[in-house]
Amino acid sequence: MIPRLTSAQRAPSLSEGFVQHLAGSGFKGDIGQGAADRTVFATDNSIYQVEPAAILFPKDVDDLKRIARALARPEFSSVAITPRGGGTGTNGQSLTTGIVVDCSRHMNRILEIDPVRRVARVEAGVVKDQLNKALAPHGLFFAPELSTSNRATIGGMVSTDACGQGSCLYGKTSNHVLGLRVILTDGTDFSSRPVCQEELRALQMRRDRIGDIHRTLARIAADDRDDIERIFPKLNRFMTGYDLAHLVRKDGGFDLNAVLCGSEGTLAMIAEAELNLLPLPAHAALVNIRYDNFNAALEDARNLVALNVASVETIDETVLRLAKGDIIWPRIATFFPDDADGAANGINIAEILADTPQELAEKLSAVTAALKANPFPGRKGFTTTHGKAEIEAVWAMRKRAVGLLGNVEGPVRPVPFVEDTAVPPENLAAYIREFRALLDGENLTYGMFGHVDAGVLHVRPALDLTRPEHAALVRRISDAVVALTRKYGGVLWGEHGKGVRSEYVPEFFGPLYPRLQEIKAAFDPLGQLNPGKIVAAASRALPKIDEIPLRGTIDRSIGDEIRATFGNAAYCNGNGACFDFDADTLMCPSYKATRDRRFSPKGRASLMREWLRQLGEKGVDPRREATRRNPFGFAGRLWNSLNPANRNDFSHEVRAAMDTCLACKACAGQCPVKVSVPAFRAKFLALYYQRYLRPLKDPLVAAIETTLPGMARMRPLYNAVISSSSGQAAMRRAGLTALPVLPPLSARRALARQNMPVATPAELARLDAAALANTIVFVPDAFTEHFDPQVLLDAIEVARLLGFSPLIAPPLVNGKALHVHGYLGAFERTARRTAAALDRLAQAGATLVGIDPSMTLAFRSEYAGTGLRARILLPQEWLATVLDRLPSSTLHEQGSYRLMAHCTERTNAPAAIGQWQAVFKKLGVDLLVGETGCCGMAGTFGHEVRNRGISETLYGMSWQPALAATGAADMVMATGYSCRSQAKAIDGLSLPHPLQAIRTILQRNPGLPSRRDTTYDV
Repeated sequence: MIPRLTSAQRAPSLSEGFVQHLAGSGFKGDIGQGAADRTVFATDNSIYQVEPAAILFPKDVDDLKRIARALARPEFSSVAITPRGGGTGTNGQSLTTGIVVDCSRHMNRILEIDPVRRVARVEAGVVKDQLNKALAPHGLFFAPELSTSNRATIGGMVSTDACGQGSCLYGKTSNHVLGLRVILTDGTDFSSRPVCQEELRALQMRRDRIGDIHRTLARIAADDRDDIERIFPKLNRFMTGYDLAHLVRKDGGFDLNAVLCGSEGTLAMIAEAELNLLPLPAHAALVNIRYDNFNAALEDARNLVALNVASVETIDETVLRLAKGDIIWPRIATFFPDDADGAANGINIAEILADTPQELAEKLSAVTAALKANPFPGRKGFTTTHGKAEIEAVWAMRKRAVGLLGNVEGPVRPVPFVEDTAVPPENLAAYIREFRALLDGENLTYGMFGHVDAGVLHVRPALDLTRPEHAALVRRISDAVVALTRKYGGVLWGEHGKGVRSEYVPEFFGPLYPRLQEIKAAFDPLGQLNPGKIVAAASRALPKIDEIPLRGTIDRSIGDEIRATFGNAAYCNGNGACFDFDADTLMCPSYKATRDRRFSPKGRASLMREWLRQLGEKGVDPRREATRRNPFGFAGRLWNSLNPANRNDFSHEVRAAMDTCLACKACAGQCPVKVSVPAFRAKFLALYYQRYLRPLKDPLVAAIETTLPGMARMRPLYNAVISSSSGQAAMRRAGLTALPVLPPLSARRALARQNMPVATPAELARLDAAALANTIVFVPDAFTEHFDPQVLLDAIEVARLLGFSPLIAPPLVNGKALHVHGYLGAFERTARRTAAALDRLAQAGATLVGIDPSMTLAFRSEYAGTGLRARILLPQEWLATVLDRLPSSTLHEQGSYRLMAHCTERTNAPAAIGQWQAVFKKLGVDLLVGETGCCGMAGTFGHEVRNRGISETLYGMSWQPALAATGAADMVMATGYSCRSQAKAIDGLSLPHPLQAIRTILQRNPGLPSRRDTTYDV
């Protein structure tokens, strides 16, 4: 049995007094002070881990002013705050022992879009892709393009002066900032925008903080002009933060935003941003060029840039290999074929943009002609990509590169700390040769990708930072890379900001560093804003990169074997792909519904890491505890649940985060590192409920598959209970709600009346080889069979219409509900029995086909380790193998066929959607697949009282508007039983399974040998 995990008692801190004062002063936002919040906000996408004292989630700009006014009180003069955006920084920019201010939860409103002036005004927490989604109908977008664009906030982009793909064309964030509304530490609310010299003089005359700031900056701009010109590099990726080189504009204007952009929250809190917008490129194409070595790709990049393409992105062999195992690869594999001499060991992607199709064709022809006419050593070949969806898929692969580098086996994994260096593009190839020699000299592997047109390459050496000798390499490699960038006229901080690496700022800026300190003092006299980043107060030194706690050091007590056992939780690199804002994408539903970062794969992985660490500190191996039981049985669990001493058990905070997981497995398929929350959640719950009592609903839900046959026999009583107000009240007290009624139709009774035998090894043994090859055995899940039996019967009829001999498997318990709720012992016993039964059917020679995607795919994931050898096909996988049996037809019907696919199917079986489309295409139907998020039901999740609110919120975010937008003549289908159940419960819609639509199509087709319409009696 696991022990109680109580964190060491913290002494009351000044930050706690600050938070209490803030709560009493009218602060309207949320305040996070619990261990779970602090743990989740202790990491970003860097190698560091620093636990904050608290997290503030302001509701609006007035809340930011309340924070600032509290900071200005004498008793809180030493309180430090750190603004945080998407939390995906690679250099610890937003890590602090003070108080985090996170605007992403509430301050995420688009305040104004002016398409005529091409201007947008947004709050700091608006996500870049959120803004661009709203701008698309106007034909506009906000540049630049980031790999983290689906979770990067505008405030975070401004704070790091973010840039990305296409920066040679679009520049950096600062190039598109027209104005900033900022809150200073004295509560001043100031709107910063470029001013003329007369306006500057008026600002300098002010006798307040604003006047001090403008006097200081104007003096430095004038007095230190020569040093500014000499020290600031002439690069596309010019210096991030305190950008004195662009303080005075070419037109003579004075632009305070040049200093604020990239200042990493060290000067002010950003409340709003006014942004310049650009027209969406009307037409685009990509040229995907393959190389036999990465150096050739780097050398050739200069030739591509000379062809006047919009951007050139590069990927090395390591990232390319990892991409081939990712969910995105099936969509883009055709653009990166293997050559006769093997796979590519590096690629360049050149982007071409144009205003008209003719212009695009001319530009593309010129580029491809130049490639053919001017061969380059190491260049293998190229393909071209056209069409919005295909281009987006290729760029999605490039965007996932940073996350993919974390998806390797074992504890040695690529990590960021020298990954955004920038050198003049003409020096890049020589620079990278020396960089690679440096890493090769340390016997390290690494991955590389980046923006070769801008001279920026992301390099991640592979280390295991739990090993002291690897932790020491962070210093050695960083120092060497700093020297190397200086040698080639570059900078260490070309894109991702300085953060913890600010240690190198004084050396780089030399005589200008004291001027930076003066700027900091003018904005933030007491040094309360993100201290230790970029500059330190005159009397202080910046912290060293090896003085900040490493995540690896903190993880040492976990151990490699335990890290490898818990669903990759310990290897989450903080990339934050699960923070996707978009309701119509799949990962992560509970985060989308709550905007609470604890309720995301990254949040849950962080909590799991900390839980494992605390167990490790106590010398407890959770793998061994999984085989033990509470020695006092029920009485022991009851005592632990009631004992006040257990109230502060950290395990409760972990469980609270796990409770909101839908177990949809989107993370298992879509997380670049393949963090699988359902996998480690089940293991955690199994251990947690050895110590504590389970809620009453758990045994009811876990036993549902075994009790459903009995419930079906008592159908009138069951339906009467769940339909009555008293029955519903009783179910709610048990923790269950929105339960479906049982229909009068019984699939097995109907099939028995048809004299269809059950598929048993003995029955199959009676068939000859030809008959076996023509036999399809359907393996129904209990939910479809009992609550939606017509789907099973229609599946059998589809097989018959195609000339197959269908059979139904005997009743088998899948056990997914057992696994989801952490009954792992019972699940393993059940799964082994079911696996053995399925193997016997498969060994007899039958083709096995499931119905529900979530339950069917459980045989491929949860059943790992049970010995299952049989492969149970999804319906479309089976139909895709027998396309020759499908009749070719051309339907001329009103409306369209639309598919709402189950989220587990879409994320864990990447070919599934294409297979459905291929099947319907053969039947003469162009199948439209809706881009929708999770329906919110997710098996039993939406039937639990505690989760019903989240469940309905999710349905309303994506499925409900998608269904409302369909026409009356549209055929809208859903593959998941839970999805169909949710639509029926909330909107009263009866969505057919695609097999049911296929049955109807087949019955209409005169080309089939048999058109009989089998009906089934109740």
